[in-house]
Amino acid sequence: MSNVRSDKPFVLAGRTYQSRLLVGTGKYRDMEETRLAIEASGAEIVTVAVRRTNIGQNPGEPNLLDILPPDRYTILPNTAGCYDAVEAVRTCRLARELLDGHNLVKLEVLADQKTLFPNVLETLKAAEVLVKEGFDVMVYTSDDPIIARQLAEMGCIAVMPLAGLIGTGLGICNPYNLQIILEEAKVPVLVDAGVGTASDATIAMELGCEAVLMNSAIAHAQQPVMMAEAMKHAIVAGRLAYLAGRMPKKLYASASSPLDGLIKYCLLYTSDAADE
Repeated sequence: MSNVRSDKPFVLAGRTYQSRLLVGTGKYRDMEETRLAIEASGAEIVTVAVRRTNIGQNPGEPNLLDILPPDRYTILPNTAGCYDAVEAVRTCRLARELLDGHNLVKLEVLADQKTLFPNVLETLKAAEVLVKEGFDVMVYTSDDPIIARQLAEMGCIAVMPLAGLIGTGLGICNPYNLQIILEEAKVPVLVDAGVGTASDATIAMELGCEAVLMNSAIAHAQQPVMMAEAMKHAIVAGRLAYLAGRMPKKLYASASSPLDGLIKYCLLYTSDAADE
């Protein structure tokens, strides 16, 4: 039986995307750096914290959509800063109104300010309401396979387990839970939070994730625009490695070059030396 993996398009809410890198818009020095970094990343989906970023709710103030126009990027409004289901649902409704009926949202309901860990109970409550109201919900959650399964069964179009705590850059702290989520997944699985550098993104893609979402890893780099480009290549490399299938791990060495002719050559050399 063949284990060759076939490539499948990355589809969210009926739309196909070429880039499997999703990027956030916070924490950059200014709007210009935001624009340059996102361009360098090659991302087609950018996520926006509705409670912290002006996308039209504050007339007269700089509007993020002026540098990231919706006709070029898919805007993914998120509920960052929400700590209960009521706040999160209200924020999603506001985003839909500001974006002219836009239904794609990223749901995140946080437990506390210290860990920014997802409050899965409130997340489940909010997801149920949003799905019933016709939202296409991508949901930030813990790396608990059971919760991920429940969110998918509820109707969320993608589950986004954290790799590590938001903003820590610790990388994928529990790849084994992530593997279980991937094996059971009926919807796209995207790693969200914890990525610190390009190798973290590559590992997530090698495990089989559909995509990776990040913000801090790019915005907090010493050179954000350069890191954004590095992440673009990391995502591609990880996806290709996943499709190619890595070699089996072995305990002992195995020579990579052929041994045919090597012993014969050594014997011939020894014989010639003896004749001298």
